[in-house]
Amino acid sequence: MRLASCLAVLLLTLPLAAQARQIGEVDTAFKLIGPNHKIIVEAFDDPKVEGVTCYLSRARTGGIRGGLGVAEDRAEASIACRQVGPISLAADLRDGEEVFRERASLVFKTMQVVRFHDRERNALVYLVYSDRLIDGSPQNAVTAVPIMPWGTSPGR
Repeated sequence: MRLASCLAVLLLTLPLAAQARQIGEVDTAFKLIGPNHKIIVEAFDDPKVEGVTCYLSRARTGGIRGGLGVAEDRAEASIACRQVGPISLAADLRDGEEVFRERASLVFKTMQVVRFHDRERNALVYLVYSDRLIDGSPQNAVTAVPIMPWGTSPGR
């Protein structure tokens, strides 16, 4: 009974399948056993804003623990979101809504991206940060996408 309860909690805390597609990676440290430490670059589309793609770079821990999927990745990340087509906003956008989440450790740490709509400046603001069940990290990165007509050049 106790084992079943622990397994249920573990399954509930695991994140859903990643929404991002890996664009590329670079090695940052050689590991004799297991994969090298890396920086990976991923792309994902905002699920509620058509015409916006975000690019996220973050560390991926290698070595034996990284190869087994039990290592904890670092909290640092960088994000750049861009308009890639006509922007169409869903009617139910909420400030601070999560648009991307991926685990950064076996159970308790996640990297996530949330969106804010800056109506005064007609822009979308995306924030990436890492959190942990007990103690999160203040490290973060932010990017903004001005909502502009698609297919027109500036100054016309």
